[in-house]
Amino acid sequence: MQEPRKDENRPKKRHIFLRIDSWIDSTVWNAGFRLAEWWEDTTIFFRRFRMRGWKRAVFEVLGEGMTWGTAGSVLMLALALPAFEETKGNWRAQSDFAVTFLDRYGNEIGHRGIIHEDSVPIDELPDHLIKAVLATEDRRFFDHWGIDFLGLSRAMTENARAGGVVQGGSTLTQQLAKNLFLTNERTIERKIKEAFLAVWLESNLSKKEILRLYLDRAYMGGGTFGAAAAAQFYFGKSITDIDLAESAMLAGLFKAPARYAPHVNLPAARARANEVLSNMVQGGLMTEGQVLAARLNPATVIDRAQVKAPDFFLDWAFEEVQRIAAPFAQHSLIVRTTIDMGLQQAAEDSIESSLRQYGESYKVKQGALVMIENGGALRAMVGGRDYGESQFNRATRALRQPGSSFKVYTYAAAMEKGMTPETVVVDAPITWRGWSPQNYARKYAGRVTLMNALARSINTVPVRLAKDKLGTEIIAQTAKRMGVETPIRTDKTMPLGTSEVTVLDQATAYAVFPAGGLESRRHGISQILNYDGDILYDFGRDAPPARRILSEQATSSMNRILTQIPVIGTGRRAALSNGLVTGGKTGTTQAYRDAWFVGFTGDYTTAVWFGNDDYTSTEEMTGGSLPAMTFKRLMDYAEQGIEHRAIPGIEAPPTETPKEPEAVAEPDENALPPLVRPRSLSADVTRLLKAIGNAFEQASPLKPKEKAGGRVAALETPEGTPATPSVTNAAEN
Repeated sequence: MQEPRKDENRPKKRHIFLRIDSWIDSTVWNAGFRLAEWWEDTTIFFRRFRMRGWKRAVFEVLGEGMTWGTAGSVLMLALALPAFEETKGNWRAQSDFAVTFLDRYGNEIGHRGIIHEDSVPIDELPDHLIKAVLATEDRRFFDHWGIDFLGLSRAMTENARAGGVVQGGSTLTQQLAKNLFLTNERTIERKIKEAFLAVWLESNLSKKEILRLYLDRAYMGGGTFGAAAAAQFYFGKSITDIDLAESAMLAGLFKAPARYAPHVNLPAARARANEVLSNMVQGGLMTEGQVLAARLNPATVIDRAQVKAPDFFLDWAFEEVQRIAAPFAQHSLIVRTTIDMGLQQAAEDSIESSLRQYGESYKVKQGALVMIENGGALRAMVGGRDYGESQFNRATRALRQPGSSFKVYTYAAAMEKGMTPETVVVDAPITWRGWSPQNYARKYAGRVTLMNALARSINTVPVRLAKDKLGTEIIAQTAKRMGVETPIRTDKTMPLGTSEVTVLDQATAYAVFPAGGLESRRHGISQILNYDGDILYDFGRDAPPARRILSEQATSSMNRILTQIPVIGTGRRAALSNGLVTGGKTGTTQAYRDAWFVGFTGDYTTAVWFGNDDYTSTEEMTGGSLPAMTFKRLMDYAEQGIEHRAIPGIEAPPTETPKEPEAVAEPDENALPPLVRPRSLSADVTRLLKAIGNAFEQASPLKPKEKAGGRVAALETPEGTPATPSVTNAAEN
């Protein structure tokens, strides 16, 4: 049969396409027609609900309210989620721990945690104590739901009239939320979290539970936490036995425990107690006649010497204990720490004297410091000027920009890539992704060595290294390996120190250099024991060995550069008086908000920071001024009377004699004298005494009680009474 020709098939195909086109046209037209009909029917239906006149105005308002209410709910949820993250886990866990802390030599230095025997039920507390606390801290405590809007508006009105802050608006529940979950950092973020957490506490706890937790957790001065401990410390009696005058004095401590602590300033404490009594009368909780006897016979306190406790360190160490001891069945513990109270006192004096002498001229109010001995033991920590005024630990919690002190991580990464201090780079204008960094003096030196570039803190060089040789990811990884635990941003400005870190981060990371490139193994806990003397944790036994972080070549190169900075660079005021080789780096952030000096000898690494809590600028304070001088003052003290260790790769003194630091201001009459370290035993004598002590211990009739695995856990007397755990090794690390 003959096949049809192609010309005969074309009409058939044309008819098929015409039918398809017709179907599409009719379908689309019908759909549009039906949609128009549906819209007309819907419009006619809803016309019967159309409001006119005042009814329309009401419905318009309600509609807008629903719209904004939905948007507000989404915003509130977004703000609430970060706050509720703080409640994850067992937030009551702190009440499970009762910890007694010892210093490196075995001397008791403080307590943390809640001892259940001291936590008195609300119903057993004196009625006048409850009234005194509520009259002073939160008169409408039983009427609000975590946030007292009436009290807040009243406080704002009073503050506006006075032209300053004379009355607080935080409720007792908000204060408890801060104590349980947050810090004392003065930020908008913290206040928002505090408000949401206050509502959360009110939803999950009764008013009595909130009040009990508040009375148990608040800092009361003198190293005491909780009203029960404060009553015992100040008055030598149980909290159930205190009278009205003593209750008023305790209630007055919540506002400012450092200012009103009666063992420090009894007249101020009594004046504050008198204000509390007036609050009770004004609040209608007592009559003037009922408080008259307390006014005429104010409370007296036990004559105690002012005990200086390393409270910032203890707060941090308590967190470390909870982390380490979480798996242990026992939570009543004795913890031997690495703190050296002599160095701790010298560190506090160094920060205080610097702020006292130069704080006003530099317009700086706060400082923080961390000292680590070569080997990782944390010897001193200062988290702020006054723990009683603010318990916010600026050494471990404050995230501040490190400025040029961050450059060491860029240079360390470069040395790992095979560069040396003699490697030549170009100091010239550079643009990276639209950003053009400039040097401090707005000048460029041309071809310079890496040693000269870091010593003079040239800005363009680390940026050029990051752009052309390294990349920001490698720099961030180097900083993390060295010990910076704070997450580091990897944007283009990071090489100049715009990513925030803590003082503890800086001290930990810089301690890698005197450790020869090995992990610094920073630690504040040496041993954890129970009250039977069993050693539950020992750093030397249980901690992993130090890992190598930097190669020996890179470490030696970095030490060669960093030891020149106090000689020819920006850190000349940090050079020690005895000529001991010192390495370190200064750091100053934009608008002079932060000033750093982080330095080391063969024996110690110390990080010093100065700035303001509200991020306001200082009066052109640089890292080479007050931080460097504070470093020198502390290290001059610390290096007295000890055998000095050499910095790896630096066997000889600097090629140039360190210059005497220049004074930046005339010291005032309140300036503290130079620190002089008490004479101490030499290392040889210490080793001899330890050997004698070990010989006596072996010859003692006390028998070691063996734990599983053959370790000596405790000493037991012939009568079977557990002996006090022996704390020796005074020459630790």
